Amino acid sequence: MTANQKSTHLRQLKNQLIRLQDYGIDEIPCKNQLDLSSPSLPVRSGHTGIAQSLDQIRAEMGECDRCKLCEGRKNIVFGSGNPNALLVFVGEGPGAEEDEQGLPFVGRAGKKLTEIIEKGMGLNRAKDTYICNIVKCRPPGNRDPESDEVGACIPFLEKQLQAIRPKVIVTLGKPATETLLGRKVAITKERGQWQEYKGIKLMPTFHPAYLLRAYTLENRKAVHEDMKKVLAELKR
Repeated sequence: MTANQKSTHLRQLKNQLIRLQDYGIDEIPCKNQLDLSSPSLPVRSGHTGIAQSLDQIRAEMGECDRCKLCEGRKNIVFGSGNPNALLVFVGEGPGAEEDEQGLPFVGRAGKKLTEIIEKGMGLNRAKDTYICNIVKCRPPGNRDPESDEVGACIPFLEKQLQAIRPKVIVTLGKPATETLLGRKVAITKERGQWQEYKGIKLMPTFHPAYLLRAYTLENRKAVHEDMKKVLAELKR
């Protein structure tokens, strides 16, 4: 194992321990072997070696300086979750908490996304999903990523999706949806309507941060309906 690979593994272990702590787990039993390989949703047979593929993608990214976002970041936020997941959520970019921890969707919007996944869909965020963003470094002031920043980062997102091969992608908000569909999108009109990304079914929906800003019954119902469609597709 190279020094770069060892550093990547240690970073991922640290991130996983932080996630467990966020979920209220402050100790791990050592006497019995833990079985973390049984997600609530089925995993495709013969889908092996994916974690290594994601490791290679992360190693290729390195301490990225391919765009100006590197100048203000604390941590690269690559992604987290089950590398064999049937469901991938894609947002636009890390916020302050994500930049601090090096993990996607751990701030207020992240807590709302976890609520959508676990309370709304009845899934386990860590076991049933993989979560990432179109850019891996925080845009200043949480602004939308600019075209040159997306252009520098999109190859890594594409490789992540190729490695995971999910059954469904959920794009969270306008920037993520436009990036994967390659066209302008009116998210209020197109959310809830099935699209396609390279043969994978794609469901656009509102970003959790938008829900927090416009926390209306109508918007909450809209996201709930979108996720019902996603669940139905996953269980086919």
